[in-house]
Amino acid sequence: MNKAFVKETDNDDDEDGAPQAPPIPPGSKNYITPAGYQRIKDELLQLIDVERPEVVKVVHWAASNGDRSENGDYIYGKRRLREIDRRIRFLTKRLDLAAVVDPSVHHGSDQIFFGATVTYSKPDGEEHTITIVGIDEFDPLHGKISWIAPVARAITKAREGDTVTLRTPTGVEELEILAVSYPAPGAA
Repeated sequence: MNKAFVKETDNDDDEDGAPQAPPIPPGSKNYITPAGYQRIKDELLQLIDVERPEVVKVVHWAASNGDRSENGDYIYGKRRLREIDRRIRFLTKRLDLAAVVDPSVHHGSDQIFFGATVTYSKPDGEEHTITIVGIDEFDPLHGKISWIAPVARAITKAREGDTVTLRTPTGVEELEILAVSYPAPGAA
């Protein structure tokens, strides 16, 4: 069947090749730090104000050249426009569901909540430092894990010096909380 007759669904909102954020758990809010919210908002505005208008100009120009069936600029431009529109819908939905949480309100606390930077050790002595962030902000390579990650759920509400149990597919691990910190109020 010709793709011209295939209806695009709203399920395609985040199929643009970008890393996929996990779905928000049912009944939960989309917790996000102020910096994460700003990053998503900036990306949305960049798409709306800069990228989309540029692609529309190219598509308009390519369409004015006549035959569209073999017009690479037109075909690629229309595809890119669909990708941009999908990403705009996805980002708009995420921002609509966002609950901005400022972790600096816990500055000075030794208890673990959203936004905490935590250093913990495993029984073998291996230490890890992570920051608990929103679903849309996770970056495991830089130590940022989502609040829905098993490690984050296991250590949430624990305090510095506590030992918590983490259940993994390979068994049970004991994690010792070594340090807990939050950004200072007013810090980015």
